[in-house]
Amino acid sequence: MKELPEEEQKKILESSPKGTWVIMFIYGVLFTLGFLYFWFELFVARGPVK
Repeated sequence: MKELPEEEQKKILESSPKGTWVIMFIYGVLFTLGFLYFWFELFVARGPVK
């Protein structure tokens, strides 16, 4: 396997983990949508506690 030049290795190590940020963003969107579903469809729809 061919080794990368030292400049390329340094560039890769100093860059941000873009894939991790994408996964975190997707998880955050899904979590928010799930929370809103439970809030509006289950809790608000049933009305106040009697």
